[in-house]
Amino acid sequence: MRRGDIYPLDRVGRALGNFFRPGNLIALRELALRQVAHAVDRSLESYREKDQTTGAVPVRERIGVAVSSNPAAQYLIARGARMAQALDGELFVIYVDMGQDTTEKNQKTLAANLQFAENVGARIEKVKAKNVAEAVANLVREKHITQMVFGRSATTGLKRYFYLNAIHRFLRDAPAVDVHIVTQER
Repeated sequence: MRRGDIYPLDRVGRALGNFFRPGNLIALRELALRQVAHAVDRSLESYREKDQTTGAVPVRERIGVAVSSNPAAQYLIARGARMAQALDGELFVIYVDMGQDTTEKNQKTLAANLQFAENVGARIEKVKAKNVAEAVANLVREKHITQMVFGRSATTGLKRYFYLNAIHRFLRDAPAVDVHIVTQER
């Protein structure tokens, strides 16, 4: 650069002093690494689909968020979106339809939650199943999700027991994945 190979000789000093500083170079390196990771991840995913390979580890982070018709699910989606953005990863919002959200109120709230997820750029994964833990574990495996976010709204009584039991079954059945339990009581 000092020889004038990149900038004209009369602008070299200004370029070195203003643009090519350590902070800017670090930021540029980070952007380049993210671009390369994204390209490698796309290439890896294409290879997996072509050869039906399942064991490989994704290059980019993939954040999964389990949601229901609970209005507080939008907080979980926002939390997952912030995590995905900070890690330059993908966001998946997972809804397991067990046939329980049949009331008009629940259907409207669920639709609002899923619309919110679309608005923040999430990929929506809806699956019908009788067992939430098993269905989410299967999606984590299938989509190569690296981090999973669950809400913590059931804090007392029988609901707490079922919630803890579902989390325990997920941990038992899921592949290696980081799990985040996020309180929804704000």
